[in-house]
Amino acid sequence: MFWDNVLFVSRMGNELYQNGLLNWYIPDSFDPGHPPFIGFVNAIAWKIFGHHLWVSHLVMIPFSIGLFYQLYNFVSFYFEKAGYVFFGFLFLLVDPTLSAQMVLVNPEVPTLFFFFMAVNGLLRNNLVLKTVGLFFLSIITFRSMMLAAGLFIFDILNHLFIKKEKLSKLWDKGFILPYFIGSIPGVSYVTWRLLTKGWLQTHPDSPWAELWHFADLEFFLRNIIVLGHRYADFGRIFILSFLLISMIMLRKKMFSKNVKQLLLLAFSSVLIIAITSLLSTNTMGHRYFIVSYLILALVAFYVLIHFYKRKNMVYSILIITLLTGNLWIYPRNIAQGWDASLAHMPYFKLRNQALDYMQENNIPLSKTATYFPNATPPDNVDLNGNLENFEAYNATNEYFFYSNVYNLTDEMLQNLDENYQLIKTFKKKGVYINLYQIKSNDSH
Repeated sequence: MFWDNVLFVSRMGNELYQNGLLNWYIPDSFDPGHPPFIGFVNAIAWKIFGHHLWVSHLVMIPFSIGLFYQLYNFVSFYFEKAGYVFFGFLFLLVDPTLSAQMVLVNPEVPTLFFFFMAVNGLLRNNLVLKTVGLFFLSIITFRSMMLAAGLFIFDILNHLFIKKEKLSKLWDKGFILPYFIGSIPGVSYVTWRLLTKGWLQTHPDSPWAELWHFADLEFFLRNIIVLGHRYADFGRIFILSFLLISMIMLRKKMFSKNVKQLLLLAFSSVLIIAITSLLSTNTMGHRYFIVSYLILALVAFYVLIHFYKRKNMVYSILIITLLTGNLWIYPRNIAQGWDASLAHMPYFKLRNQALDYMQENNIPLSKTATYFPNATPPDNVDLNGNLENFEAYNATNEYFFYSNVYNLTDEMLQNLDENYQLIKTFKKKGVYINLYQIKSNDSH
C-alpha cells in the first residue's frame, strides 16, 4: 500500500472488514468522502482468503486483465492492422503513471478499466458495455464519477461536431438510458452521504479541511502551471513535443476525423476533474489525468503511423523516452509525484530493511516521527498485523524516519539538517531512507 491507497484500501477496507461489509459509514476522523469501493472489494477478499497483502494484489489481477483487454479494444477501434494495434497498445502501456498504478493496490486500475469499457461501448454503440462501465464508474471515487460526467460531455460533443448529427438525436432513449442507469449508484451514494453526514468531501474537523479551499487568482495561476507539468512529467514532454511539431509541420492535414475525436475525448473526459483541480487549493495528482495521457499517446501514435515515413525510428525514440520517465527523480526540495512512476519501487524493500534495523537496535516506533505516507501503523502498509504507531511529528522527536519519497516541507527538512544527526541510511536507485536521531544538548 502506498500514498493515498493506505487510506483508500487499508484504513477504509479494515473498517469494513472489522465492522461489517455493508457498513459504509466511515468514521469522520479519516473519512475522505469517497465511496469505499476498493476497500469494500478488498474486505470481501480478506474475509475469503485472509487478511494478507498478497490477497489485495490478487484482487487487482481481474481489473488489470480487464484494463489490458479494454485498452487493446480501444486501440483496435482506430487501426485495422494487427501489428499497428499491438504496437499502439504497447505505446499506451509504457506510460510511467499507468505503469505505477499497475504495481500498486489502488482504485485507479478499476477506474481505468470501467472508463475504457464505457468508451468502447460508446464508440462501438454497445449499450450494455457502455452502461456497465458507467454504472461502476459512478461508485468507485468522486473522480470516477467526474469521468462518467466527462464521458457524457464527450458523447454530446461527439454527436454534434464529429458525427454531425442533429440535437434531437440526443434525446433518444438509446443515448440517455445508459447515463440514467449508470448514474444510479453515484446519485444514491451522494444522497445517502448528504442525508447521513451532511457533507461530501470535508467538514470543519476533517484532517484535510485546511487543504480544501477555493483558490484565489494567484493559486489558480499556479494550478495552471502544475496542470501543465502533470501532462509533461515523467517523459510525456516528448509526446507533447512530438504533437506540437506535428501540428506545425502538418497543420490542418493532421486533424483527421479520428484525431479530432481522440483530442475531444482526451480533454472533455477530464474536463470536470481539471476545473475542480484548478479551482481548489488541494494538490492535483498525476493519476487524476491518466486517461487523458493515454488518449494523447494514441493521438501521437495515430499521427506517426499515418503521416510519417520513418515510423520505426520515431516510435523507438518516443517509447524509450517514455520508459526513461521512470528514472526521473527530483532534488530533495522539489515535491515529486512518487506514486506516478516506477521510480518509487525500491522504497518498499528499503523500508523493510529500515524497520528491521530499528527493531534490532531497540528504536521504538513510538519515539520515531515520520511523514506521509509512512505515518501509519505498519499493518496499514504491509497487512502484517503490526499495529504499533509512529509518534506524531513535533520537531523535537527523538528519532526521525525519513525517505526522499515523503516530500517533506522545507521547514521540516531544515529542522532535520540543523537539529538531527544521521545514524543509518539505506539507498537504492535514487531512493533512500535515512534514520535520524536528535542531537544531544552537548553537541549543540
